[in-house]
Amino acid sequence: MSETVHLTSGGVSVVIDTAAARVLHWGAALDPLDLDALVSSSTGAVTFSSFDVPRTFPLLAVEADGWSGAPALAWHRAGLHSAPLLRTSGWEVSATSLRAEFADAEAEATAVLDLALDVDGVLTAQLSVTSTAADDAVPLDLLAARILLPIPAHATEILDHTGRWTGERRPQRGALRHGVHLRQLRRGRGGHDAPYLTAVGTDGFGFRRGELWTAHVAWSGDVEVGVERLPEGAGVHGAVLGGGELLLPGEIRLGAGETYVSPRVFLTYGGSGLDSVSSRLHRTVRSFPGHPATPRPLVLNTWEAVYFDHDPAKIIELAEAAATVGVERFVLDDGWFRGRPDDRSGLGDWFIDDAKWPDGLRPLADHVHSLGMQFGLWFEPEMVNPVSELAAQHPDWVLQASADSATWRHQKVLDLANPAAAAHLLERIDALVSEIGVDFIKWDHNRDLHAAVSPHTRRASVHAQTAAFYALLDALRGRHPALEIESCASGGARVDLGVVQRTQRVWASDSNDPVERQLIQRWTGTLLPPELVGSHVGPPIAETTHRSASLPFRMTTALFGHAGIEWDITRCTDAERATLARWAALYRELRPLLHSGVTVRADEVDDQTLLHGVVAVDGSRAVYAWVRLGTSVDGFTPRTRIPGLPATQRYRLRMREDLGNVARHQVADPAWIDSGVEGSGAFFESVGVPLPLLDPGAALLIEAVRV
Repeated sequence: MSETVHLTSGGVSVVIDTAAARVLHWGAALDPLDLDALVSSSTGAVTFSSFDVPRTFPLLAVEADGWSGAPALAWHRAGLHSAPLLRTSGWEVSATSLRAEFADAEAEATAVLDLALDVDGVLTAQLSVTSTAADDAVPLDLLAARILLPIPAHATEILDHTGRWTGERRPQRGALRHGVHLRQLRRGRGGHDAPYLTAVGTDGFGFRRGELWTAHVAWSGDVEVGVERLPEGAGVHGAVLGGGELLLPGEIRLGAGETYVSPRVFLTYGGSGLDSVSSRLHRTVRSFPGHPATPRPLVLNTWEAVYFDHDPAKIIELAEAAATVGVERFVLDDGWFRGRPDDRSGLGDWFIDDAKWPDGLRPLADHVHSLGMQFGLWFEPEMVNPVSELAAQHPDWVLQASADSATWRHQKVLDLANPAAAAHLLERIDALVSEIGVDFIKWDHNRDLHAAVSPHTRRASVHAQTAAFYALLDALRGRHPALEIESCASGGARVDLGVVQRTQRVWASDSNDPVERQLIQRWTGTLLPPELVGSHVGPPIAETTHRSASLPFRMTTALFGHAGIEWDITRCTDAERATLARWAALYRELRPLLHSGVTVRADEVDDQTLLHGVVAVDGSRAVYAWVRLGTSVDGFTPRTRIPGLPATQRYRLRMREDLGNVARHQVADPAWIDSGVEGSGAFFESVGVPLPLLDPGAALLIEAVRV
């Protein structure tokens, strides 16, 4: 085998020196003729006050290699063998993948690193650690198993995300300085403040400009992700990007022959801004085996229409109203099961409430089906109210360090790592899906996990809980292959590529305020394609912010996702219902494009204006939303560049106001709008056109059609 391994696909190259087990390059595709130049220039200077040989950056960088940053591996056996001494023991290489095997003879442990570059240039990396000691040996305590890859010195700026309930995925950015930018999530789920996608790029990178490298840990439990820059660099590289599962003390103890397998880390290079990264990631996500293959049905969810007030006649009326405006999936939310007048009791008792539903839920499901809609049902399987039959019968099934641990939304966590608890949940959900005729589950998760100690094992159990959650999803869909599941976690607190490989939808946020949603969906879309992101039309005044918004603005915002309604439309006027029906027809027209095309976002004209859209893969068509969130200092709109259209093809641009007149903050539109304008993709991207000046809280659809 050659000492230089060149993995290349999708415009990306990863180059490994197997002789020294080090990374030479991860980034833009290299000409094979330049590999010799890369190898010969991959050794830096020997500097003062340093080792007597040049520094390099190994595939699995640990302290014994001279790496002073966070190590790729950390372990010990009762305090001994705490500095891994890794030696390569084998290689398996294909055109787009590499497996590197390492052994530590002193610690009696092995590690395997798997790298795979997919057709779209997304690199996935995964670590496996095995204890090779004898049966009577002290267990190997694993402290960390991190994926770390070097990035060049010209990557000088970091962007990741934070947030809160109803305000998820807010970007934050700053300069890359010496030290570590480390995000550790200790919530047992990603959390509303999850870093989500961590990007490091050239100064001032945006959606359409700059070179950047990104990392995402595909795991729904505790994770860590970070960027580290030391004064001595990382060999000839400037910094290190990566992450993995955040392991709690004593959580992973490997006996003889036992293996820990890390979550996969998705690592993506982009040469032309965040959109170039998103394009790769969206294609990768669309290739997941469980990704939905059928058109995303228009949804009505009952939560903000009825809350816990389950009157069958009212809900049947709501279902009938939904069918008349074009809804295709009707979802009954929280409140249908025993002892559930509010959120303080009943959780865990997954039996239909005979007082609310004396005939059960099958008649409702049958009626919904007869109206041409799918039927969905809300569950929160991982949680339990202390005031419930389940908690009274099985107090040992509660995941907590002590019986007096604090509740959150009046609930505690069910220990899924307890086989009896997991089997009970699977039996109850499976039975209800079969008995009722459930097509879709909204799977909620309304609290963080704190002091998550299993009474079953007496060990920290976030890892085991997450693995058991995945196993429960897999088992349920194994029994019901057509069943679709949404990942909801008090809104968007569990949105990651671990859960997305097992679900067909995520709930991006509990906020249906379209102003908030424009930003939440904009940044959720850096990782996920629109068809996975639930986005609903709420009532005229948003429940979470009490802000009012026009119906056209609410509908246009919801259009760019897996669209739905969360509103008591039985109270709508005839005019409002007619507008909703037009919107439903527009959604059905546009979803083949919106749910298969390339997401594009312009770098803002000003901080109150957004332009985003989706371009067909074949370049035949595109649709954009021109959005005004608030007022700005400038009283005009200059030429605005329209992104993403193939440069050499020609297009006609026109406005679409199918949903009603969009409010303007001007006397008259730019002159070209009356008859449209024709130009090349290059013209629209590089020169652009003036657009209408909209009122705050308005959004205008723009369509580009190839001529």
